[in-house]
Amino acid sequence: MINSTVQNKGRGGLIAALDLGSTKLCCFIARPVPENGMKIVGIGHQVSRGIRSGVIVDMDAAEASIRATVEAAEKMAGENIRRIVVNFSGGDMKSRLIAYEISTAGHQIDDADIRRILDPAAIEDGQPDNHDFIHVIPVGYSLDGGRGVHDPRGLFGERLGVYLHAISAGKGAVRNLESCISRCHLVVVDKVVTPYASALACLVEDETRLGVTCIDMGGGTTSISVFFDGELVHAGFIPVGGVHVTNDIARGLSTPLAYAERMKTLYGSVIPSPSDDREILKVPLIGEEEPAETSQVPRSMLVGIVRPRLEETFEMVRAHLEAAGFDKAAGRRVVLTGGASQLPGTRELATTILDKQVRMGRPRPIEGLAESVGGPAFATCAGLLNHAVNNKTDALAGTYHTPEKTSSRLGRLGHWFREHF
Repeated sequence: MINSTVQNKGRGGLIAALDLGSTKLCCFIARPVPENGMKIVGIGHQVSRGIRSGVIVDMDAAEASIRATVEAAEKMAGENIRRIVVNFSGGDMKSRLIAYEISTAGHQIDDADIRRILDPAAIEDGQPDNHDFIHVIPVGYSLDGGRGVHDPRGLFGERLGVYLHAISAGKGAVRNLESCISRCHLVVVDKVVTPYASALACLVEDETRLGVTCIDMGGGTTSISVFFDGELVHAGFIPVGGVHVTNDIARGLSTPLAYAERMKTLYGSVIPSPSDDREILKVPLIGEEEPAETSQVPRSMLVGIVRPRLEETFEMVRAHLEAAGFDKAAGRRVVLTGGASQLPGTRELATTILDKQVRMGRPRPIEGLAESVGGPAFATCAGLLNHAVNNKTDALAGTYHTPEKTSSRLGRLGHWFREHF
């Protein structure tokens, strides 16, 4: 795994990010500017083919979509790219917190000790054989039992402990992603799980420190990330997204998928209004050759199809957070982003079902980012650039493995929860 900002750069110092979504692909090419900034010089986006629920299901179709997306961004930038940062969704992703300790023999802690304690090979106990690590992120350190240490370098102690957030996914899904990118003559220099990338684009520092849940409502999946004390402490996916709303409309009104998507975008809403029964929509029927063959339905019927699916989505999000133990620990703040979150009334519905304070999240302004691609649907791609430029801490670097084993990891993990929550 390559995490250096310098290594993430391609020719001419360019940084490229590729968002592989179930409904659209997006590529941003940026040029770094002083003080950890960047200027976007290339943008490309296409309809997604060969990807379902964040997983590649048709290699040839996915390759063609990726090539078209990247070529459009390269044409705008006027330069070709070779290295790319890509997001990862689905693939039986697992997120877990792990407590781990090593002996430091009383000497001053230095970079070598940090590399040793962050060695992913030392935390493979409990890791499924068919999984690969995507992220191993330190969320806090302890020194001789004293907790709340953010950076132990330069301190003295006998025992150095760390709380790690390990995110892994099925090897098959990871290899399919890398293979597909490779077929496009691109090199994956870093993989970032979608909920983490979206949060990096939308959240502000105070939210991540006080506790926040970021919900990215994509086309094929809804991803969830939980932050506390400035660190990512949980990530997960729900296999429901905007495509499922479109399919519900197409089935319920017997209309083609393309028109169902159009109806959702133009007339879809989560909150019923008094005028819905009087507003009549013309709906073309599946298989009818004559354009005049349409049915007429009130808008209230469309709302009655859309609302139950979004209610189910937020109920699944609530159940996921409860099962992971972060329904209360994450605080009362929720940020909604992603293309499917733009349906009118989604924020109000989320507030009711999740019983939290909800705001809509958009990517923070970036020089060169056009307004048309600056909305919630493009949060993941903007977050990938943010990750590449700012080089967020991740333990998946070249470190050596110590044979030392520790006990009572669950006990120490409980201490971390009691200290913070």
